[in-house]
Amino acid sequence: MEFLRLLESIRVPALNGVMSVITYFGDEMAFMAIALLVFWCVSKRVGYYIFLVDFTGTVIMQILKLLFRVPRPWMLDPDFTIVESARAAANDYSFPSGHTLNAVGTLGTLAVAQKQKWLRLICGVLIVLVPFSRMYLGVHTPKDVLAAFAVALVLILLFRPMFRTEERLQKNAGLMLALMIVFSVILVCFMEFWKFPADVHAEFVAGGKKNAYTITGAVLGLLVVFYYDKKYLNFDTKAPFAAQVLKYVLGMAILFGLKEGLKAVFIAIGFTDPLQSFVRYFILVAFAGCVWPRTFPMFSKIAGKRENA
Repeated sequence: MEFLRLLESIRVPALNGVMSVITYFGDEMAFMAIALLVFWCVSKRVGYYIFLVDFTGTVIMQILKLLFRVPRPWMLDPDFTIVESARAAANDYSFPSGHTLNAVGTLGTLAVAQKQKWLRLICGVLIVLVPFSRMYLGVHTPKDVLAAFAVALVLILLFRPMFRTEERLQKNAGLMLALMIVFSVILVCFMEFWKFPADVHAEFVAGGKKNAYTITGAVLGLLVVFYYDKKYLNFDTKAPFAAQVLKYVLGMAILFGLKEGLKAVFIAIGFTDPLQSFVRYFILVAFAGCVWPRTFPMFSKIAGKRENA
């Protein structure tokens, strides 16, 4: 807590705003934006690598949070204050840091898989700044971010040999995704049947249960995407720059609208969490990998006609 109090003493409004922006790179939507940019426009192999690292990390994180049940820093010390804008995303146990795990897993995987020096530099800076932002904002301790950093790093190195080449992707991805489904189901069973002690916050258990069903639906969707693309689609990530911009921007807009629209529909018909999250994220991933890529040739043709005009 001493280090957090030191950071608390140097806070100023301008730096609070900067750190609030930086910390967003560990958010779920930032992960989706980066992972799908890579998957649609750069390399499916690297995209699968990013998805597997982050999905596995999420399963591990959920188990660790509920096993250790470490309170947030302001709960440990009532006199300690946080930057209020960060409170909404800090609605579960503190150890380990989910934002750190997401950021290091996503950006670290990208840095390892891609050779561009400028990209590695940007990823390296954010890999340092996102964990620091979690401590600066007052929502995590050094122990929280270091543990998450270590988990992400181990997963990046562990999965790297399996996704080094296209041949290894085809050989390993299906098995890895199937194993991830098994791990996700284990997490669901853990959340459903484990007898948590009385000191466990009910809302944290509910949140962990929702996350378990979410990750299971997402991984199942990704497994469907892998075999569908392998057998029927085999979409190409390469395209003219204008086509890349169109397919990414429109794809993300539709995906975000689908994400929120499905949620509203499910709530309206009384279909509630955690099963609602399972179905919704399965649909989102299936759309992103099976449906939307079918439009990519159309965007390439449009861009090609504009270049030739």
